[in-house]
Amino acid sequence: MAADLSPKSSDGARLRAANLRTALAVALIAILFFVGVIAAQFVGDSAIGMSMVAAGVLLFLAFAIGRNLRKPPR
Repeated sequence: MAADLSPKSSDGARLRAANLRTALAVALIAILFFVGVIAAQFVGDSAIGMSMVAAGVLLFLAFAIGRNLRKPPR
């Protein structure tokens, strides 16, 4: 009586890959935020920091929307 575990293992692998993509996106936004803060302190203009945060949000939205547009309908 061998049990077929392949559907569960593939679901687990897809969930892990999705979690890794989400973690990467959040980490990139955090890095971009801190680079913006450091650049704002270095230059002395707070608009640079806000521009970096806005760029991070736009990058995240483009990534999320683009990934969903690429998926075939189920």
